[in-house]
Amino acid sequence: MARTVDVAGLVGRARDGEPRAVARLISLVEDGSPQLPEVAAALAPFTGHAKVVGITGAPGVGKSTSTSALVSEFRSQNKRVGVLAVDPSSPFSGGALLGDRVRMQEHATDPGVFIRSMATRGHLGGLSWATPQALRVLDAAGCDVVLVETVGVGQSEVEVVSLADTTLVLLAPGMGDGIQAAKAGILEIADVFVVNKADRDGADVTARDLKYMISLGRRDREGPLWRPPIVKTVAARGEGVGEVVEAIERHHEWMAEHGELEERRIRRASAEIEAIAVERMRKRFGNTDQLAKRVVAGELDPFGAAEQLISSSLDE
Repeated sequence: MARTVDVAGLVGRARDGEPRAVARLISLVEDGSPQLPEVAAALAPFTGHAKVVGITGAPGVGKSTSTSALVSEFRSQNKRVGVLAVDPSSPFSGGALLGDRVRMQEHATDPGVFIRSMATRGHLGGLSWATPQALRVLDAAGCDVVLVETVGVGQSEVEVVSLADTTLVLLAPGMGDGIQAAKAGILEIADVFVVNKADRDGADVTARDLKYMISLGRRDREGPLWRPPIVKTVAARGEGVGEVVEAIERHHEWMAEHGELEERRIRRASAEIEAIAVERMRKRFGNTDQLAKRVVAGELDPFGAAEQLISSSLDE
């Protein structure tokens, strides 16, 4: 039987900036603790302050290096920073395959930085199912900025946009034809484009191709439209990172001015509520094998099976 945790005390210590308390709360989230509703209720009054920045892009573009450089830049502004680095899961343990590598060593001893590696646990979209709740923990713990660095799995990674206030899409020269890359789903979610490794040949071509794509604009929305800026960086040397932070700030101000920030956060909360409700209903439904066998045998259609499942759940 799992040991009961003093949630109020744990949240209080996390609010005081105790890293072990923050880590323990995130562990309760990841493990799906029975006390999770109590944790969420205790955190709720202290959330809604952190700026959430998603960092995504294909493998090899320098996401971890860029994340580390952004942490340094935000810390130079005396901001508390949380980092959720979402890694692929081990098929055996369910843990993060990259979780035991030492990420961003230069920040490891900084009390103003909290870094957590989380496993996707097979979840599509490049993000762990627990990430929204972990964001709430870091927000309540007083982080001014939370950076969410995702796995880097291609088009399915667009889920990051549902969690972030601002999404950075990283590209690098030499990673393939720019126009072809512009067709990828992850490029459609960018609030800021970052061409990293800009000291390499082809950086100007990549930036030009992106500029052409942006100039085509989107025709499916009415009202004010944010045009994603393109920032060139050499993250390994910290070059251009200040300009990225300025672009994030401009985007945040634009969203606040046009009501987009509240809309994004409402959509985020709505998706979170739906995910929790679906998970709870799935647990109530239990094993569906018997209904599935009847569908396979042609005795029942899938819609009829679903209706029976819902009816039996409501009758309980």
